[in-house]
Amino acid sequence: MTADNSVTPEQWLAKQIETGDPDLLRSMVKTMAEALMSAEADSLCGAGYGERSDQRTNRRNGYRTREWDTRAGSIELAIPKLRAGSYFPDWLLERRRRAEQALISVIATSYLLGVSTRRVDKLVEQLGIKHISKSQVSQMAKVLDEQVEAFRTRALDAGPYSFVWLDALTQKVREGGRIINVHCLVATAVNADGRREILGLDVTSAEDGAGWLAFLRGLVARGLSGVQLVISDCHAGLVAAIGATLPGAAWQRCRAHYLRNLLTVVAKRSQPFVATLVRTIFDQPDAVSVRTQHAWVVQTLEAKHPAAAEHLDAARDDLLAFAAFPREIWSQLWSNNPQERLNKEIRRRTDVVGIFPDRPAIIRLIGAVLAEQTDEWVEARRYIGLDILAKARIRVISSDTPAPDPLPQTLTA
Repeated sequence: MTADNSVTPEQWLAKQIETGDPDLLRSMVKTMAEALMSAEADSLCGAGYGERSDQRTNRRNGYRTREWDTRAGSIELAIPKLRAGSYFPDWLLERRRRAEQALISVIATSYLLGVSTRRVDKLVEQLGIKHISKSQVSQMAKVLDEQVEAFRTRALDAGPYSFVWLDALTQKVREGGRIINVHCLVATAVNADGRREILGLDVTSAEDGAGWLAFLRGLVARGLSGVQLVISDCHAGLVAAIGATLPGAAWQRCRAHYLRNLLTVVAKRSQPFVATLVRTIFDQPDAVSVRTQHAWVVQTLEAKHPAAAEHLDAARDDLLAFAAFPREIWSQLWSNNPQERLNKEIRRRTDVVGIFPDRPAIIRLIGAVLAEQTDEWVEARRYIGLDILAKARIRVISSDTPAPDPLPQTLTA
């Protein structure tokens, strides 16, 4: 397909009116767009189409076609090709100036899915673009910034959030001419409707108490309330940050992470035995049996593994915090596995990028993934049933309410 450069737009329009073209609007848009591209190509060549000139610096080399979705419908454009270098009209890519939402969406989605710039080049080539630079990819990917920022700063008004999971991921970023590790703090919770919801995301230089304290204070300022239990690994300074920002919330130490820490003080040949013994604590039918079994395991380990027994005894309250809640949701509360599955989904995208150019790029990609995941959870089934959630909250309310004096004592007095 080629564009007819021998006919001016005025002559073409008169011809179309005479013939009564039913798709006059689409034909007008097509002709005007191709005339504009032809003028831009002539400017790059230094001379008009077919013109002999000493000022010419380049020549035309045919056309390539591509679909252009507009409000007037889908239009097939003939884009001029050059013998030296490449040409593509930037105004086709500008958001809101033309109906190029599909192209921008493809490239932004490619970035979201962790597609490298080289692969994006191959993708957009199928759409009629022979080359796209890294700066163009980054510029088009920034359309996600507004959505991600709105997601990260939204009001947390779906509470109370009874259960909160916290975790951190390490990512590489270029700063000051070197590559450093930064920590992405992520918070997930169960809202009043029993559905999972991602509360927030932040990037800090170190995973310490100051970072967690600022992160949790930000969540509280946005509306985080009603937290009964926080589940996480034993991050540095995290327990103190929870106590400072979420008064009344208990802390559940992830049993999977704890078991790995416990086995470091046990000889390798004895690790399977100790691991099996500790897992029996979580197989009990009620809270009383859980605590009884924990005491029995500690006593059993004292003879041959005193270091492990002391380690396990010291972690009793943090490791068994889940037992204060209904038995039906123990498996969802005693570990950070739900957050680990989310982290795996995040890393599937970030591993393709490898090293991020800056911290905003990390927030853009991970924030978009988290926003997408939250939307999926809204449509999925409840993570915790409303009846179980109500039972968990009633337990807390009843324990916080002082019991009245018994009636017999009143009568005696």
